[in-house]
Amino acid sequence: MLVAVTAGPGGGGSLRPLRPDGQPAGPAEPTADLAARITGHPAGPGASGPARWLWAATGAIYPGLLRAGVRVDRCHDVELTEALLLGHAGRWGEPRSLAAAYARLTGAPVPPDPPTHAAEPPGHGQPALFDDLPAAARVADPLDALCRVYADQQRRVAATERPDRFRLLVAAESAGALVAAEMGATGLPWRADRHDALLTELLGPPSPVGGQPRRLAELSARIAAAFGVRQLHADSPAEVLRAFARAGISLPNTRAWVLRGVDHPAVPLLIEYKELHRIWTAHGWAWRDAWVRDGRFRPEYVPGGVVSGRWATRGGGALQIPKVVRRAAVADPGWTFVVADAAQLEPRVLAAMSGDRRLATAAAAGDLYAALAHDAFGGDRDKAKVALLGAMYGQTGGAAVPALAVLRRNYPVAFEYVEAAARTGESGGLVRSWLGRTCPAAGTAGLADPGVGEPAGDPTPAEPPGAGARARGRFTRNFVIQATAAEWALILLATVRQGIAGTAAELVFFQHDEVVVHCPAAQADEVVATLEQCARRATAMLFGDTPVRVPLDVAVVDCYADAA
Repeated sequence: MLVAVTAGPGGGGSLRPLRPDGQPAGPAEPTADLAARITGHPAGPGASGPARWLWAATGAIYPGLLRAGVRVDRCHDVELTEALLLGHAGRWGEPRSLAAAYARLTGAPVPPDPPTHAAEPPGHGQPALFDDLPAAARVADPLDALCRVYADQQRRVAATERPDRFRLLVAAESAGALVAAEMGATGLPWRADRHDALLTELLGPPSPVGGQPRRLAELSARIAAAFGVRQLHADSPAEVLRAFARAGISLPNTRAWVLRGVDHPAVPLLIEYKELHRIWTAHGWAWRDAWVRDGRFRPEYVPGGVVSGRWATRGGGALQIPKVVRRAAVADPGWTFVVADAAQLEPRVLAAMSGDRRLATAAAAGDLYAALAHDAFGGDRDKAKVALLGAMYGQTGGAAVPALAVLRRNYPVAFEYVEAAARTGESGGLVRSWLGRTCPAAGTAGLADPGVGEPAGDPTPAEPPGAGARARGRFTRNFVIQATAAEWALILLATVRQGIAGTAAELVFFQHDEVVVHCPAAQADEVVATLEQCARRATAMLFGDTPVRVPLDVAVVDCYADAA
């Protein structure tokens, strides 16, 4: 049963049962206590047929329900679906709120999406039950708008090239939004005392007057001495570049990989300083005080936050926690972490997507690169890895050249799959993931997707002719793979959520293709089996009958840092 839900101030709202096509199946039901009404709904939690809840944005409604003790099984997120449909139509980045979708549907002026607010660290202020509803408030009758927009989205999904796949994408994206809210509410177990100890070990004690900790201050002084000056702000790229210039060394920037190519006594000190400074500013004492509460780290996840469908975070920097800082992530007494990481996911996705039978046979092995090496590269695993990664990421020079020639000759279907995506990107066309997530058009502003790179528009006058098109081609050749890998991981996450429902186990962390479950130690073996079953199910749901398998590297650990 589909039930439309709108929320209002004071914890109230309205519900309306709908038919699958979005048409009303009953009258609107106003309520002063939306959380209680959802819990007690005839098709709500605990009933034989759980409802699918239709609402404007999971991030605006579900956290309030979770605070009230309500968890739901399924939902349809209008905003996330609208973003997918706009991208599919080549209109990535247009307003996606309920108000915007309704305005497009009715021919009214389309309002911009409300500005994204910075996440409030946990415990800062007392949130209302539903405290982020500006987009819905612009619609005179939000419940009617919700129903009409949903019906229109169903029509547009049916008009896509592969509607069954796109429906799976919509369902997975909405399920991911539920998990994101739940993980933010549950939090990752975090030991503040261990965090303090490791920060003191790395940085020295914090400054009593609020400046840099002792280790950074010492490094800063040694860096200045290495340049022969009394003082230098080592965290200022401009000052560091000027110092190198005075030493007769011209550098384009102060990134670590650039510095490592320079012979100067300040270089190792600068590299150490940069690493420690990042820990201090991004995950130091101030971060811990802001984001760790009641023994849990509670960030705000943003499903589909980057163009490939990977997640981002809004505050807390959960997806960039250095391994050394993860030493503070410790399971509760009597509990443990089960950490599952998909092995060689992107190459296996390429094998399944392309339909290259020979590559798919290799992808049925536990170590894909070793299987490739045995099959076509004379046993040279490194050469096989260079070839496959070069094809996926567009590396065409150096050691990749002879390896790519072997790959092209032995796996022509897979090679042509990524080449076709690159050609489409170079010509300004749109490419799509397996389920239909669409790469933004060339020249779209504001794109940044770690691991894929940034698509380039027209080359600047300083670029050689065609440089922008080639960069775009490198972007699109990897987009089709990485976006599909993100879909596999999202389906895994949704199936794990289902698989551990009703148990004590809890999902506490998700990063790209890694899932972390916190569970009683006695249930660890059961959780491992569930994760492996869910990985098989995710592959089957995405690709159907394929010899490709995606094995999981699973670790059962008490400290998250020990899993890698």
